[in-house]
Amino acid sequence: MSEIGIKKVARYVDLREIKVDGDGVLVVGGGGREHAIVRKLRESARVGNIYGAPGNAGMDVIETGLSATDIDGIVDFVAENPDIKFTVVAPDDPLSMGLVDRLTERGFRAFGPTKAAAKLEWSKAYAKDFMRRYGIPTAAYGTFADAEKAKEFVRNGKFPTVVKADGLALGKGVIICADEAEAVAAVDEIMSDKKFGAAGDEVVIEEFLTGYEVSLLAFADGTDLALMLTSCDHKRAFDGDKGPNTGGMGAYSPCPVFSAELSEKTVETIVKPTVAAMQKEGAPFKGVLYFGLMVSGDDVKVLEYNARFGDPETQSVLPLLKSDLYEIMNAVADGKLAQTNIEWYDKKSINVVLASGGYPVSYKKGCKISGLEGVDNDVNVYYAGVKRDGDGFTTNGGRVLCVQAMADDFAAARKKVYDNIQKIKFDGSFYRKDIGGKTV
Repeated sequence: MSEIGIKKVARYVDLREIKVDGDGVLVVGGGGREHAIVRKLRESARVGNIYGAPGNAGMDVIETGLSATDIDGIVDFVAENPDIKFTVVAPDDPLSMGLVDRLTERGFRAFGPTKAAAKLEWSKAYAKDFMRRYGIPTAAYGTFADAEKAKEFVRNGKFPTVVKADGLALGKGVIICADEAEAVAAVDEIMSDKKFGAAGDEVVIEEFLTGYEVSLLAFADGTDLALMLTSCDHKRAFDGDKGPNTGGMGAYSPCPVFSAELSEKTVETIVKPTVAAMQKEGAPFKGVLYFGLMVSGDDVKVLEYNARFGDPETQSVLPLLKSDLYEIMNAVADGKLAQTNIEWYDKKSINVVLASGGYPVSYKKGCKISGLEGVDNDVNVYYAGVKRDGDGFTTNGGRVLCVQAMADDFAAARKKVYDNIQKIKFDGSFYRKDIGGKTV
């Protein structure tokens, strides 16, 4: 292991419109995370046209009309358009469906883990068993494919406890239960009522850990890795960490209380062992490996793995990247990460999500968005749930926009974000007003 550094177009694109002075890149996905990736890729002198599958109306990409889970369509599209030299697979679903495997089997270059490596995310039961096998610190747990056995485990357990759907559930398949009645209801909700579909065929029930959460992302090329800056996500819908879990309502980076000593300990006890163990599993991890950590004092444990960039952590972390993201991604694909120097800006970054009223349960679409033209030039607005409406946009999802700013200190970054998010209006909009509050 090397030294670790914190370092709508037709199916067939008209080639007459293709730029010839750069590599075409297809970015799979269409949310705020993907917009942040696209923005950073545009900074590379090597990148030409950027395509989206599906992309969104605010990302300024060539839209392919393909969904992120149309695996056959995406592979065919890359084959039919030789301008595309690289495909970045950002969301969890296409990774779990083996899109990277399909692309590389056809000889196309892609960024992201194989289906086997991405199992660290798409099966929580596998991830927990994996950590137990290799001695990676995590919460005590049990896994169950039978609802009655899960309930029996709950009745003999301690509270609070955490009940998780095994599979992918848009970041929402985790229920914290204060007592036996809530835990039994959570098992029924996940396994019997199928709130999260097939993701709830199996559940993980685990010990409730206390402390503070940190998101640690790393580029990994199967053998070597390079840490990104840490970040902290806010999952609950409302201020004070209240309300239902969401896909994320905002984030800040880097995490000010996660010391260099804790980082070093995490690398030695969690990060390096994970990468080495994936090699032993026969599924070397190449892409972005996300460690969701719980920290209590000097004790660090893994809450979860993700097999890709987080959302909205990416919208705070990537603006701090000084180096060329496209060069890094190519180094990962080629197994040359150890030869790549990765630098970061010495700044503080905060983002806040602007959501539709009723999110994450139910919300209306088609609300006209105003005020975007008044946002300061040094503030990023990442588009997620939007639709084009003439020269403007309307809402088309739960998390609509993500506003991000960076500055020399968190207080200045935070003021800049909130001054600008107040300029943007649409019917029913809401946002948390305490993102990054603990940093100042």
